[in-house]
Amino acid sequence: MPGRSQEVTTPLGDTRDRILLAAFQMPSRQNMVQRKSSITNAFVNAIIPVVQPSVEEIAEALSILKITPENVTCAYCGDSSSEWDHLRPLVRNQRPTGFVSEIANLVPACGKCNQSKGNKEWRQWILSNARLSPTGRRILDTPARVELLDKFERWRSPTLVDFPRILGTEAWTHYWSLCDEINSDMREAQVVAESMRIEILRRIA
Repeated sequence: MPGRSQEVTTPLGDTRDRILLAAFQMPSRQNMVQRKSSITNAFVNAIIPVVQPSVEEIAEALSILKITPENVTCAYCGDSSSEWDHLRPLVRNQRPTGFVSEIANLVPACGKCNQSKGNKEWRQWILSNARLSPTGRRILDTPARVELLDKFERWRSPTLVDFPRILGTEAWTHYWSLCDEINSDMREAQVVAESMRIEILRRIA
């Protein structure tokens, strides 16, 4: 095992070796601090109401978007849909926006669009050159899709919840202090983990 790490990272001039090195990709190393958004999202999703739509509401939503139930496609780009995306994000600046999971705030989406859009405002994102956005991918009918999404937004007003007013400021503040404590503990644990990782690597190198 001694010297193994050096063998992988040493520059090689041979064409075959360069191809092999290009073909290999080390899995990304997990970092607890990078999990902060996942923890925050978990805290948000734990309290977000979920309103199940009726069959008629689903039919009406798809009709507005000109999508057939037999072939559900992405409202953003037209590719095959794999999920329903929150048109207006549930989380922004690590706190709930106030929107909930309901048919008035959900449209079919593909994985590429959902990943690219994230918690961005949908119109700004879809018309931007962001990686994997419809405009960035040069989807020709993007303007027509923007019009359909505009029509979908006018269909009905989404629910907007004032969480602190409903729950009380004290309970709301306490809830997010729990989230902050967990994230703080994760940062501290990451410092310890990093020193342990270095020691393990030193022993096996």
